[in-house]
Amino acid sequence: MQSFLYISLLILHIASPAKAHGYVAQVSIDGKIYMGNVPNAQPTSSIIRQIDDISPVKGATNPYMNCGQAAQLAALVADANPGSQFQFWWKDGDGTNWPHDIGPIMTYMTSCVGTTCDKYNSTNAEWFKIEETGLEPGNMTWYQQNIMNGEPANVTLPSNLAPGQYLIRHEIIALHLATELGGAEFYPSCTQVNILGNQTGTPTSSEEVTFPGGYSDTDPGIYDPTVFDTPVQYTFPGPPVATLVTSSSPSSGSSSSNLPAFTTATLVSSGASTSTPTATGQATCKLQAQQTLAMKKRHPGTLSRIMAVLIKGMHD
Repeated sequence: MQSFLYISLLILHIASPAKAHGYVAQVSIDGKIYMGNVPNAQPTSSIIRQIDDISPVKGATNPYMNCGQAAQLAALVADANPGSQFQFWWKDGDGTNWPHDIGPIMTYMTSCVGTTCDKYNSTNAEWFKIEETGLEPGNMTWYQQNIMNGEPANVTLPSNLAPGQYLIRHEIIALHLATELGGAEFYPSCTQVNILGNQTGTPTSSEEVTFPGGYSDTDPGIYDPTVFDTPVQYTFPGPPVATLVTSSSPSSGSSSSNLPAFTTATLVSSGASTSTPTATGQATCKLQAQQTLAMKKRHPGTLSRIMAVLIKGMHD
């Protein structure tokens, strides 16, 4: 009976067509909070580029890999400093906690060349990586679990970052379907900032990538048939973290998504709409994540193989 329930939960996890998704609802810079816009709602002034759909970007060659689903220029650009502390709050489509817990968190930056970021077309932007966060010590639990628990993703800018206007591309890759080629779900989000100071740190051209172009659907960190096997062995996709980060202070470029939020903050209101985008199956996806975690703990080392067989059988 227990085996029957186990297999039934696996089938539910794979077969359900409805998935919950999400977006960056707000960003904090050194404790000052900037609200974003609900996807597809009437836009208001923000530093976060608004997307029109909470669904994931699918496929590494998708043009929406750049800043998210049909991302629009934001009206504001926020000041920050080298070494500034950023927090990114991810929400489900219904405004509740982020629904996924498997996969990496990565952050990139690009200079808004020749203009200000509120006017910058990032289609051909060259991005450099400033942090990548995957598994907690022990390689059993992803830091993304903390975002599911309602905590922000914390990112520290490099302390030697040269001044100028930048886009920050903060991204979650959800890997709960990555046992199948093309199953990874990409959630990129872009925030517009103006870096102050007089530092000189810049990336080298070999450290920069475009989006799309920075990933392939066959990259080990995107197509991962053993993602549910524990302890997890994971390879980050994309370029390495830029040397300007590693030559900066030890804490720069690290994303400590398990840290608590600031206890005090100043809210910068954008008057953002609180209307909820239409999404089906949000509760289903949360249930699937809980079921997967339970199964992973009960059956370490076998779950990925069973899920791969079931997925193949459904497609045959």
